[in-house]
Amino acid sequence: MDAFSKEELIGKALDARRESYSPYSGFAVGAAILTDSGKVYSGANIENASFGATICAERTAAVKAISEGERKFRAIAIAGSPSSAEDISFQYSFPCGICRQFLREFALPDMKVYIKGPLDDIYETTLDELLPHSFGPENLS
Repeated sequence: MDAFSKEELIGKALDARRESYSPYSGFAVGAAILTDSGKVYSGANIENASFGATICAERTAAVKAISEGERKFRAIAIAGSPSSAEDISFQYSFPCGICRQFLREFALPDMKVYIKGPLDDIYETTLDELLPHSFGPENLS
């Protein structure tokens, strides 16, 4: 993964998680995306009293990257658990369906996905495993 190991990318997701605004669910999530240019963009979940206006950490990070001109994602790391969770009690927080499809717009199916678990455990998968038989921009050509 060139300049960033999966552990370093998880570290960036944990840093982003600290900025989560999650007063309603109490579930704080951070994400960090490695782009094809080698830059990392991070984001946290931002909740809203109307609930429908809430944005997930994965899309926050993706929108930041896209708004800076990035168009290809290589990997994403996600760290989420209840706000009070300690490292030992972290749970795996997989991206929701909307985030999976959103990421697919800017990533090939083999994009690496790293999910933080308890202690130093990192679940490693791909976007294709999370979103099999996906629909992407190439399907419209």
